[in-house]
Amino acid sequence: MLTFIMAGGKGERLSPLTQDRTKPAVPFGGIYRIIDFTLSNCINSGLRKIHVLTQYKSYSLTRHISRGWNVLNSELGEYIDAIPAQQRVDEHWYKGTADSIYQNIYAIEDEKPEHILILAGDHIYKMDYKEMFAFHEKNKADLTVSVIEVPTEKAGEFGVCELDKDARVKKIIEKPKDNLKKLTSSKIVYASMGIYMFNTEKLEDVLRKDARDSSSSHDFAKNIIPLMLESHKVYAYNFKDSDADQARYWRDVGSIDAYFRANMDLIQITPPINVYDKDWPYRTFQEQYGPAKTVWAEDDTKRIGMALNSIVSNGCIISGGKVERCVLSPDVRINSFSEVTDSILMEGVEIGRYAKVRRAIIDKYVKVPQKMEIGYDLEKDKKRFTVTDTGIVVIPKNMVLK
Repeated sequence: MLTFIMAGGKGERLSPLTQDRTKPAVPFGGIYRIIDFTLSNCINSGLRKIHVLTQYKSYSLTRHISRGWNVLNSELGEYIDAIPAQQRVDEHWYKGTADSIYQNIYAIEDEKPEHILILAGDHIYKMDYKEMFAFHEKNKADLTVSVIEVPTEKAGEFGVCELDKDARVKKIIEKPKDNLKKLTSSKIVYASMGIYMFNTEKLEDVLRKDARDSSSSHDFAKNIIPLMLESHKVYAYNFKDSDADQARYWRDVGSIDAYFRANMDLIQITPPINVYDKDWPYRTFQEQYGPAKTVWAEDDTKRIGMALNSIVSNGCIISGGKVERCVLSPDVRINSFSEVTDSILMEGVEIGRYAKVRRAIIDKYVKVPQKMEIGYDLEKDKKRFTVTDTGIVVIPKNMVLK
């Protein structure tokens, strides 16, 4: 099986976190990048031939892959390659998800695999793709789409699949906004996860046909799957925990609020995704920092450094400040008498003395001055920073605060 990970998206709804990097390269969960979860799933599932398709602001992503994911043996034909958009077919960059695969069809022809797995590089989840492959083989499918059950009221956020009793896909509707009651009377719908498993020959045929259609937007959900429904066997693999009878954990972190919530999931007493599972390790690249440290000085200053219900990465120094329900990336410094709650601080952030931060995402290398308050007066914050509708304050990388 040959795997393609689509990692070229702009991630406009994640701005300003994507002003200097593509969405899959955004830091997540303290020490990771978003793409690490998809790549870890691949390695843990036994996949050893992986192409990462890049396009938009790909420098940090490409560097991260070369430094942290050089784990396979090229002498055995194993690899994780980052392939930039190259205009191999014509003068256009990638025009859609299907076009990104079509423009790299030479990579398929070089390997001649029996199956192609296409993944998105911007989701947080744990998935053994061998289980999906077993379902694909059992049904003798030409294409298997991985779906997840979501509440009907959230159908407008996804491509929704309509299935028959045997899990064969009858129709796919991209982000339905209206007439949800006509779509289904059920409380749940089957949302596409953007994970596709193809028989190679079928994929090549349909990609070439789609490429000749000038009216197509060259998208898997909008064009490729509808094109295959009548003439091919298209099935839906339900990403569900059959024992608990509920959908497994999967998060599209395409917006600031979704990204914030997924990070906060990791600090729960029992996180819905276990990054400490030694049988399913999540790999990444880590700089060489010292161990995390707290400072509790029982002198006249009464500095008490503490972190409660938080992720604290290597190199962090909590020097007499208080951190609660936070995710701290490496090399963060929390100075004396400061308070940081319900926040995500990325690498190299420093919080000055007596400063107060709550419900904020602070990107790399920002220094918050002494006594500054962030997240307490949102009208004031809106004049300087990005503030979401739910009140999350976002400060971009390297911003100088005065």
